[in-house]
Amino acid sequence: MDVKNAFLNGDLSEEVYMTPPPGVRLPQGHVCRLRKALYGLKQAPRAWFEKFSSTATSLGFSPSNYDSGLFTRTTEAGTILLLLYVDDMIITDSDSTGIANLKASLSSCFEMKDLGSLHYFLGLEVLSDSSGIYLCQAKYTSDLLSKAGTTDNKTASTPLEHNLHLAPNAGPPLRDPTLYRHQFMSSPCSDHYVAVLRILRYLKGTMFHGLHFTYTSSLPLRGFSDADWDSDMTDRRSTTGYFFFLGDSLISWRSKKQSLTARSSTEAEYRALADTAQELVWLRWLLSDMGAPQHSPTPLWCNNNSAI
Repeated sequence: MDVKNAFLNGDLSEEVYMTPPPGVRLPQGHVCRLRKALYGLKQAPRAWFEKFSSTATSLGFSPSNYDSGLFTRTTEAGTILLLLYVDDMIITDSDSTGIANLKASLSSCFEMKDLGSLHYFLGLEVLSDSSGIYLCQAKYTSDLLSKAGTTDNKTASTPLEHNLHLAPNAGPPLRDPTLYRHQFMSSPCSDHYVAVLRILRYLKGTMFHGLHFTYTSSLPLRGFSDADWDSDMTDRRSTTGYFFFLGDSLISWRSKKQSLTARSSTEAEYRALADTAQELVWLRWLLSDMGAPQHSPTPLWCNNNSAI
C-alpha cells in the first residue's frame, strides 16, 4: 500500500506561521497560519506519523515497543502485521478477509494506492512461490553499477583481497576523485579506488544472489559473534561481526568497526559480544511482538566454537 501525499495528512499541534506563497496577496505585515502540515516543514514527518498511529490504534492495532513502524492486531481470525516506512506499508496476515477490511478502513481515512502483492520494497525485490520467499537486490545493484559507470564484464569472487589493509595516502591521489566520492568519502587515492572497483565487480558477479526464507522452517533463534583485533592500520581499532538465524533463515547481520581501541583480543571479543547480546535481546522482544516468542534460551556462538 502507498499513501499519496502522506505528509499533507498531518495535523499540527503547535502554531506555525509562514510568509504567503507567490501569487497570494495579504495586507502588509500579515502571515499565514498553517493548520495542516506541508512538505518541507520540519514538523511534517512527526505529524504524519502521529496521525497514522492514532488511526491504526482506533482500528484495534497496537504499536510495537521495539520497532516504531510496526503495528499488530490479534483476533480470533489471526494476527495482522502492518509495517510502515514513511508512506509505504506492508500488510500481512493469514486471513485475506481481515486484510481486505483493513485496506478499506485505511482508504476511508487516507488517499491510498493498492500496489497488490509485495514485489519491491526499499530496494528489496521480493519473489514468492510454494516453497517460500526469496529476497534479492538485483535492481538496486544494477542501478549502482550504472551510476558508477562500470562497463567491463569483469567480476570478482570476493569483495576484497585477502588481508587487504587500506590506509590514508595509499598510492598517488586520484586526478578526478568525483566518481570515487559517489561511492565512499573524501581524499581518495589509487589503492582506494582499486578496492572500490573490486567491490563493484563482486556485486556484478553476485547480482542475483539473495536470501531464501522457507515456509517450513522452524523458528528457534540462534546467533554467532566474532571480532578481529587491531585490524585498522590507521587507528588500530577492531571490527565487530555478528549474524542471527531464525530457523534456517538469516535475519540479522552486522560488520562494523568498534568505536574504541581494544587493548587486547579478549577485550575486542567482549565488545563484540556486548553488541551481539544487545541485538539478541531486541530480536527476542520484536519476535514476541510478531507472534513468534522464543520460549527457550537463545544459543550464542563465539569465534572459539563455544556456545553461551
